Amino acid sequence: MQHTKISELLKSADYNKEVTVKGWVRSRRGAKSVAFIALNDGSVIHTIQCVAEIAKFGEEVLKGVTTGACISVTGKLVQSQGQGQSVEIQAEKISILGNADETYPLQKKGHTLEFLRDIAHLRPRTNTFGAILRLRHHISFAIHQFFNDRGFFYLHTPVITGSDAEGAGEMFRVTTLDLNKLPQKEGKIDFEKDFFGKETNLTVSGQLEGELGAMGVGLVYTFGPTFRAENSNTPRHLAEFWMIEPEMAFHDLSDNMDVAEGMLKFVISYVLDHCKDDLAFLCEHYDKELLNRLNMVAKETFKRMTYTEAIEVLEKSGKKFEFPVKWGIDMQREHENFLVEHFNLPVIVTDYPRDIKAFYMKQNEDGKTVRGMDVLFPYVGEIIGGSQREENYDKLLKRMQEMHIPEKDMWWYLETRKFGTCPHSGFGLGLERLVLFITGMTNVRDVIPFPRTPKNAEF
Repeated sequence: MQHTKISELLKSADYNKEVTVKGWVRSRRGAKSVAFIALNDGSVIHTIQCVAEIAKFGEEVLKGVTTGACISVTGKLVQSQGQGQSVEIQAEKISILGNADETYPLQKKGHTLEFLRDIAHLRPRTNTFGAILRLRHHISFAIHQFFNDRGFFYLHTPVITGSDAEGAGEMFRVTTLDLNKLPQKEGKIDFEKDFFGKETNLTVSGQLEGELGAMGVGLVYTFGPTFRAENSNTPRHLAEFWMIEPEMAFHDLSDNMDVAEGMLKFVISYVLDHCKDDLAFLCEHYDKELLNRLNMVAKETFKRMTYTEAIEVLEKSGKKFEFPVKWGIDMQREHENFLVEHFNLPVIVTDYPRDIKAFYMKQNEDGKTVRGMDVLFPYVGEIIGGSQREENYDKLLKRMQEMHIPEKDMWWYLETRKFGTCPHSGFGLGLERLVLFITGMTNVRDVIPFPRTPKNAEF
């Protein structure tokens, strides 16, 4: 069963060597005497051409070499006579590993992204989604490498939780109770009878548990699935997505910004170096400005400004926004886009009004703002949200009470402020938002293999 990846063969100059390649037929063409088979195995966006003499194999064997079929080809690797490829295989043996008949939906023609979402089980075989899945892998690998090389420890935080990190309440419930016979207590569901003896949900964030890890081992990051039961059927929202959340002891807001900017630059530089063919394809077919945008972010220093300064820029712009600008608003996508275009740079906005931010953000001395930060990117808007965390027990407790965060469920979080507290910071990066930016796709459903959205849990 030994075979060589197409990605390796296309770089080889070991001519006349016998090789075996396995993959899926993208197309077959040719005359009466010879068949040219374009084969792809997913290791690279390109196909390798296999040249089969019909007299050698006979029509019966070649009849199974149809678009979508999975085949094995053994033959000599030779220099190609055709354009656009350096090598090809002169086939000596062909085996059909899996047939595909004429109902195979990915025949050699253009397909819309909408159509491909309906056949998500097959779209990894297309050039577009092969490129996206390879890029998603390299992005994830680069994130792990960035943190590993800087002394962070990868922390596995729970998927099932009894707390709501955001206080938003848009969570998926986890239960083993019989929904047809729900136990009642004082007119409410009795969760003491449930598996965990309390109400539990799928996590919206690993941040709070990440903070606990940072309070013991200094630098940690989480990288896992998170869930939001937000009924938003838009190109920017998913019910299940992946989050990267570093938490860092002894880091203030300035340190937090440095890590966020450094991570984004590292990851984008990594994919520019390691994914040239896939990026070139996406740039040609989907977004002509993709490479220019990626190179700009990788090389330029991000603009840093306070929320108050950002509001002043928006107010002085003279632009009429759909959502009027005034101090205290939660900035909308149009405001974020304007700031990025105005400076022609990624922008980090800090020190937001406390009333529009989460309970755990460190409060500034002015009593009005918190040490939060958002990183704004061209094309996708906010890509990172984070803050210096409130380490003062009394201030945190008071803020939780103001925002009706139940102390009984969060006693463990509060205790870290009683036993050896310290300044610490962290942020969250949605993987899919970053993949959107790096691929130039316009719909988040096209950058995750099997999207989970309202009324859709297929595959």
